[in-house]
Amino acid sequence: MFKRILVAVDGSKSSFKAMDKAIELQKLMDTEIYLLCVYKHHSLFEASLSIGRPEAMDIPDKVLSEYAKDIVNHAKEKAKEKGAVKVRGFVKAGRPSSVIVKFAQDKDVDLIVVGTRGTHSDKDGMLLGSVSHRVASKAKCPVLVV
Repeated sequence: MFKRILVAVDGSKSSFKAMDKAIELQKLMDTEIYLLCVYKHHSLFEASLSIGRPEAMDIPDKVLSEYAKDIVNHAKEKAKEKGAVKVRGFVKAGRPSSVIVKFAQDKDVDLIVVGTRGTHSDKDGMLLGSVSHRVASKAKCPVLVV
């Protein structure tokens, strides 16, 4: 039924629950899991607006990209520990919901699995986080919100 499942991971408990659900699905059918971490792009102009500057300032995108790679690598390790077989990791920059939907289209993904809330969600806020809500609204394939 599903050949490629995309899981959006951001390091939150909710995203790892989404990954666990994708692994369960993989055990039922021959599918490949794509783990995607999206970081918000910061322009050099935005970086220049910071008030305090350390002596060795890294460009925010570089720092965020490295952090996103760490998240994906950690997720891949956890997925393999839980029995996942075909797992690939990806890191992209941009607006998370838009990048997730475009990535799914570009990779011909059959199912997107996202957590209800990401790392920046307010626990007492809405039932769905803004990213999961936008992905569910805009995706051309089915979306499983865990």
